[in-house]
Amino acid sequence: MRKKVEEMLNMLTLDEKIALCSGADFWHTEKVERLGIPSVMMCDGPHGLRKQEGESDHMGIHESIKTVCYPSASALASGFDENVLEQLGEALGRECQAEDVGMLLGPGLNMKRSPLCGRNFEYFSEDPYLAGKLAGAYIRSLQKQGVAACVKHFAANNQETMRMNGSSNMDERTLHEIYLPAFEMAVKEGKTRSVMCAYNAVNGEFCSENKMLLTDILRKKWGFDGFVVTDWGAAKDVVKGIRAGLNLVMPGGYGTHEAALKAALESGKVTKSEVDAIVADVLQFIFDYQEQKQENTGIDREELAKLSEELAVQCAVLLKNDSCDEKVLPISTEKKAVFIGAFAEKPRYQGSGSSHINANRVTSALEAAKKYCVAYAKGYHAETESADEELVQEAVKAAKQADVAVVFAGLPDSFESEGFDREHDQLPDNQNRLIEEISEVQKNLVVVLHGGSPMHLPWLKKVKAVLCMHLGGQQVGAAAVRLLYGQDNPSGKLAETWAKKLPDTPAYLNFPGPDGIADYCERIYMGYRYYDKKEMDVQFPFGHGCSYTDFAYSDLKVEKSTLSDTETVRVTCKIKNTGSVYGKEVVQLYVRDLESSVDRPVRELKGFVKTDLNPNQEKQVEFLLDKRSFAYYETKIHDWYVESGDFAIEIGASSRDIRLREIVHVDSSAELPYHYTLESNVGSLLKTAKGRAVLEQLMLPMSKGEEESTFDVLGEGAAKMQQRMFLEMPLGILESFGGMTREQLMQIVQDLNK
Repeated sequence: MRKKVEEMLNMLTLDEKIALCSGADFWHTEKVERLGIPSVMMCDGPHGLRKQEGESDHMGIHESIKTVCYPSASALASGFDENVLEQLGEALGRECQAEDVGMLLGPGLNMKRSPLCGRNFEYFSEDPYLAGKLAGAYIRSLQKQGVAACVKHFAANNQETMRMNGSSNMDERTLHEIYLPAFEMAVKEGKTRSVMCAYNAVNGEFCSENKMLLTDILRKKWGFDGFVVTDWGAAKDVVKGIRAGLNLVMPGGYGTHEAALKAALESGKVTKSEVDAIVADVLQFIFDYQEQKQENTGIDREELAKLSEELAVQCAVLLKNDSCDEKVLPISTEKKAVFIGAFAEKPRYQGSGSSHINANRVTSALEAAKKYCVAYAKGYHAETESADEELVQEAVKAAKQADVAVVFAGLPDSFESEGFDREHDQLPDNQNRLIEEISEVQKNLVVVLHGGSPMHLPWLKKVKAVLCMHLGGQQVGAAAVRLLYGQDNPSGKLAETWAKKLPDTPAYLNFPGPDGIADYCERIYMGYRYYDKKEMDVQFPFGHGCSYTDFAYSDLKVEKSTLSDTETVRVTCKIKNTGSVYGKEVVQLYVRDLESSVDRPVRELKGFVKTDLNPNQEKQVEFLLDKRSFAYYETKIHDWYVESGDFAIEIGASSRDIRLREIVHVDSSAELPYHYTLESNVGSLLKTAKGRAVLEQLMLPMSKGEEESTFDVLGEGAAKMQQRMFLEMPLGILESFGGMTREQLMQIVQDLNK
């Protein structure tokens, strides 16, 4: 195929090449009719196809065609299931082929640095490993249908405030350990054909002209061979963009980019060979589209609506289900239930902005529960925060008359959206008031939550059960009813931590930053990494989720107790359904460095498996760990590094519910470079093999017990004190205390640095 690209480059005029570097309009690439180069349409679509046929925009203002709205990324990630994302990718690929769409803009891989980011519903997780694995499954499945994926927003687009000209400022290790790995997995494992660069800058350099991101890391380090497109309106300087590795500027049709690029060519600031390299990647995308275009056989959107419902079921998280005499969930069909809340009648099922889908239909919980003869009381107005006393009292009366009350609550559209960040993590006052009032008259109280981000739940101890449906797509009401009545067993796990209160969150003091300049002072301690390091109580931990059954973990086996960082290691354990109903459990594997000389998180997710089990059934699950499972990003070598030592392999039901643990020893196959000077402390000799040999010689006098009488005089801590002081001494000071000449010390340093 690349030969065809080269041939076409020779046939294109310079003006035609310039035109191909930007869009023809809001959604299409430029066409060249005389050479048979078609225009290709790309559309928004992280959780549904948003195709606009009339007037176009990038914020979901103008209407798009009717399609299926699936659960948003924040919901999908809580499935902890690559199969869920594979099903979604296949369905969206089929819809795109039916609508002649060549590329879908998504998935969004930005980390959830703060729960206040208005666009968090479009992003998977606070954990890069989970986000990357799910993205890879989605991308592979979508692209099998002949539709290109375009992962976004590269990189560190973690807030909406001043997103178009703000800067995400962080150290190198934080960037590589937290904010880049999901994109790396999308490239290496998912083979994404396109990457969308973000509006914002990283460390002061805009992503659309950031050579470090677009060329040095993306292409050279990760081997990306697709094309880079701007977020809509993110292009800055034409020359810097070309030289950084930017291929396609969107939207187009205004002629401004073409004129600027032509002027840059005429002035010699950009060369024809640079333009050829940029155009070649765009041509490859267009030719791939031509080759993989399928005959339009139509699409059954009723079938896809059923899929949306199934995905919503798989991703819902049962946050709480207390038991005194008996658990309130699942609701018995013999119980008289009342649904309360405006969201029961008109659910909030998706977010606002560029991902907003014009759903072909929406099923509410009230509609889905008709066969159960459920009573209904509105309880509150979704458009306001003020309580309506008449509605509240009506709901309280209905709750008194029922055996079980289910309040449908959550975040309204005005609380979270693309374009602005959340002001707080609270529910509307009228919803909190309603739940408090009902808890006084009804002990069997269930709350169903709708929303794309964590919420503060002040009434949590007063309700028996909480079911989080996230933004669950157009069938969220039907999915909720299936779970409430036990037709299905909840199996989702939280893909982000829910803090007890907003000031507990890692970025609280640095979000969103003055004028959008955000300093990532929390460094690598984002999400559960932060809460675990501080040993802080949380409302719900990362990976948490209840079930209607129980699971027992056993028989953890690690095939090797000692290994090199160049080897892989197989880990297995058994999981058994010890309850009375069918269920699915997400088995999570975390790795913990037990003796690191650098600052590292308490534990990090490095594997997950979702398995289904009938009552009393037991299965073995398997994980494969490699170098990256044990590594941290070392800035001395600008790469991943494993430090020799012991690591704990932890198996759990959440990051705070570790059930099994085994220790392995990993030996590093590399030694970090270290430059010694006379100001290097003695303890730094431990960092290299040569240094350790020198230290052994220096420690000999201390090991002979010559100063035992001094220790007796100074007390029990004297030996430890002397050792600590010795290790922290600069090498040069041994001239005064160690009986060595400066020449001897200089020679030692010189030998160490060879």
